[in-house]
Amino acid sequence: MGADELLAEIGELATSLGPAVRPAGSQQLLRSLTETARQLFGAAACSLALLSEDESELIYTTAAGEGAGDVTGLRISSSQGIAGWVVQSGQPIAVSDVTSDPRFSRETAEQTGYVPRSILAVPVETPQRLLGVISLLDRDAGRPGAERDIELLSLFADQAALALASVDAFANLGRVLLGALAQGAAGADLVLALRAAADRLPGPDRDLAALAAAFASLARSGTAERRLALAVLTDVGDYAGRRPGRPR
Repeated sequence: MGADELLAEIGELATSLGPAVRPAGSQQLLRSLTETARQLFGAAACSLALLSEDESELIYTTAAGEGAGDVTGLRISSSQGIAGWVVQSGQPIAVSDVTSDPRFSRETAEQTGYVPRSILAVPVETPQRLLGVISLLDRDAGRPGAERDIELLSLFADQAALALASVDAFANLGRVLLGALAQGAAGADLVLALRAAADRLPGPDRDLAALAAAFASLARSGTAERRLALAVLTDVGDYAGRRPGRPR
């Protein structure tokens, strides 16, 4: 096996295993952030919407308060509504009366079962890219210190960005690993080889990522559950090995 093939194999293996070694609790942290923000700002609801891979849509992944059950999983165009404006501009916004703002999408709000009177929204971003938007609906704008709400909500957005960046790093662990090796490597040829291998790596396979995450969850389970899972996987592997003409 040549050096290029070996680097590619190392990178792909790391990417496949990334979800298994990812710290648990990132989704719980995001749910806690939205609920804490909702309570701190005296808001009716708080939600987090993330950009899809091609950045054409915003996907509401986490929500607390009014309409949370209906908004979670909702997908809208990344140029639609006030959240879309935040994505396109990269700027925070506070709208005290959505009925007088042409950027407000009433149709989208009605899908959640809750139509707000006011919205405060800030971008969620890392130094490298914009990830999404965190929004507050009908916050208590009369409470002490409310004039600094954009600044304060931006702190929540920063925490969400850190959690999301951690998830992304483990999902793309192969690129992260090869990139880190390139930074510490001695010799121009090795550095170039490592960076080239990282650039050629495919994105994480969703099925493998889900399987690796399941393994990580099982590792925290009891012995009986792990043995049962092993028996099932062994049977599946035996069945797959006996199937004629299976796709490769």
